[in-house]
Parts: sequence; C-alpha cells; structure tokens
Amino acid sequence: MSDYKVKVLGITNVTHDVKSLKLEKPKGFSFTPGQAADVAVNKSGYAEQKRAFTFTGLNEWDYLEFTIKIYNEHNGVTKEIANLQTGDEVIISDPWGSIQYKGEGIFIAGGAGVTPFIAIIRSLNSENKIGNNKLIFANKMENDIIHKDEFVKILGKNFKNILSDEKVEGYGNGFITEEFLKSSVDDFNKTFYLCGP
Repeated sequence: MSDYKVKVLGITNVTHDVKSLKLEKPKGFSFTPGQAADVAVNKSGYAEQKRAFTFTGLNEWDYLEFTIKIYNEHNGVTKEIANLQTGDEVIISDPWGSIQYKGEGIFIAGGAGVTPFIAIIRSLNSENKIGNNKLIFANKMENDIIHKDEFVKILGKNFKNILSDEKVEGYGNGFITEEFLKSSVDDFNKTFYLCGP
C-alpha cells in the first residue's frame, strides 16, 4: 500500500465536535464510496499514528474530503487534526475496505458511524438514484446530527432521527430498538447497511 503526503486545503466545522477536512487529491487517486484510508498528521510524534477515516466526498471531486469527529479530551490524532491549518501536511494511504452499496435499502448509523454512508448517499444523489433509500440516524442530541440539512434535502421523509439524550418534536427518543425499527421500516426484506460510532 502506498502513502501520499498531501496538503490541507481547508478545515470547517460540521457540528460542535465534527470537522470536515479538505485535502489535495493525488494524481490518479481513486476510491469507491464507502471506502476509507489511513490518515496521519505529518509532524513529529504523529506521522506514525495512523487512524482510519472514511472518504465523505465524491471520487469525481478534485479534492479529498473526510468528516471526522474530534475528541479534544484525548491528546490524540483527532485533536491534532482539529488544530491543522491550511497548508499543513497529512499522510494518507491508498483506499481500502468498503461498505459497498448493494441496492436500495435501509442505512442505520450511530453518531460518527454515518461517515461511510455520506459518500454513498451523495453518490446516489448525484446520479439521480436515491430512490427509496432510507437513513435512520441515532445521536445523543440534535446538535450532534452530522450533515443534517444535507440529509433532509436529499432524503426528505426517508431521513429518520432518534435522540437518546434529548426530546425534540418530530424525532424519535431513546435508542434504536426492535419497536423503533418496526415503526420506521416498512420492508424488512430490503438490504440493511449498519455502522456504529
């Protein structure tokens, strides 16, 4: 597997503890929605500390995007990523693994576990193939919902949220249980895609 040193093009806030990292795209670099790469901050003490993050942009974009939950309470890789500036350098590996899209279904995610689904849903939307795909997304609070407005725009009524630590009108409250799934899913013969935090 190859490693690439790439520059940070930008870093923006997605939620109070999630950032979008925009990176240079190496020439000829290609990935499939749902794939990940190992990422390290290219600075002393961190260049060997690789962590897996899922691509959240689309392959046809001229840059790479990762959506990353930041853990400021830990002196680790995500805290270093949060402190990156435009022009800083990170190291990324070749793409690997994949949660592959196998047809219309139900995406179930908890917190940052939604990241593999971001590129898949964006790809389906760009190809006008969103169909009747549904995303059930569990979070603690409403302000934890990653790309909420984008998912509402793409999925409409097929974007279901459940919050464990807050009651908000129009959202489920608690956890994803059998009862919640039965009230949210009309066809259990569809493909299910699962990813937790």
